[in-house]
Amino acid sequence: MQREESAKLFKKAKTLFPGGVNSPVRAFKAVGGNPLFIESAKGSKITDADGNVFLDFCCSYGPLILGHAPDEVINAVSETVKLGTSFGAPTRLENELAELIISNHRYIEKIRFVNSGTEAAMSAIRLARGFTGRNKIIKFEGCYHGHVDALLVKAGSGLATLGTSTSAGIPEAYTKETIVLPLHNKEAIEEAVIKFRGDIACIAIEPIPANNGLLIQGKDFLQFLRDVCDREDIPLFFDEVISGFRVGFEGAAGLYDIQPDLIAFGKIIGGGLPVGAYGASDKIMSCVAPDGPVYQAGTLSGNPVAMAAGKAQIQACLEPDFYKKLEEKTTSFAQDVNQFSASKNYPFKIFHIGSIFWVAFTNEEEIASSEEVEKSEMSYFKAFHGELLERGVYIGPSGFEVGFVSRAHSQEDLEKGAAAMKEALDAIFSARP
Repeated sequence: MQREESAKLFKKAKTLFPGGVNSPVRAFKAVGGNPLFIESAKGSKITDADGNVFLDFCCSYGPLILGHAPDEVINAVSETVKLGTSFGAPTRLENELAELIISNHRYIEKIRFVNSGTEAAMSAIRLARGFTGRNKIIKFEGCYHGHVDALLVKAGSGLATLGTSTSAGIPEAYTKETIVLPLHNKEAIEEAVIKFRGDIACIAIEPIPANNGLLIQGKDFLQFLRDVCDREDIPLFFDEVISGFRVGFEGAAGLYDIQPDLIAFGKIIGGGLPVGAYGASDKIMSCVAPDGPVYQAGTLSGNPVAMAAGKAQIQACLEPDFYKKLEEKTTSFAQDVNQFSASKNYPFKIFHIGSIFWVAFTNEEEIASSEEVEKSEMSYFKAFHGELLERGVYIGPSGFEVGFVSRAHSQEDLEKGAAAMKEALDAIFSARP
């Protein structure tokens, strides 16, 4: 497979951008070689600068639940952009997308559009602090809430100790307000809420953690968090940037029937354009400016082109059995590969929920915390990724990234993807000593 043009473009890009990319994972550091430069995409396929066509399971890391360039989204964007790209003023489309979301989501009464998932999480945390008048937040190891200073924090040395920075450039004072706990550990949570009682602004979690592998928590643990938050009068914040509108229209909150106090959204609600949002009850959202003292603003927030794209995509998600069909396709695909892997005794499993899946080189039946992710097995993933590329299948270039099945993935696509994974596994393990 020729990748000369992508290599040439990457060489030039490295003179223009740090590492040659505008987001770190794109640099292929975890899998080696040069990243693919994508020229076009349609449906379930992407085409790179060398003309290679790949079956795409990355789906731009989640937003493309309908697949690439779906007609309804392209038509909505085309019609809207003719009228102008940005006004810095309210538009009808903001009302229409917000009403579409709120009227079909039990757990929010008001919403505020922003421009990314990071901005949504940052704004929700600020709102929690403003609403409660408290400073500290609890988050979990293995959950990602964007590149916000106070959230780029890893666990300290004890269960209920303050976190330490995972990035240069973050003052220690920021991390002192963040308590990082292991996932799926009730004892650690009880210890932390007692130790910092009266100063916890919120407990923040990805209810379906999908940034460090797919670390499915299940209803029991999330209900425990809800119960602790009710008992201690602490707001519960669900970061549903990935899981929102992906495992169901109401995301993980609806799937598990657990009401968070704040929710962050992103990805799917923009139809492939930059977007984010946070929502809550009318009481909590009334604290946001201009109604309240918690300031947050954005020149491009509620951008009409993004609103039009999001509205078109969200309407499609409300079609009867939309999520049921996606889940059935994903389950069938995962089971096909898993049965093959088990028959060969390969240490490999596809974990999945809704239309999200994660390939892991493990013999474990379930993995619920980042501590259980076997870092040493990432060498297998590196080889796996390369083998898939040679077979015309693209997944995210990191063993910690999840994959996605979209409406555009046909049965033929999924059979091709499964066959490529089986061949890749045979190639890897046949070479194993």
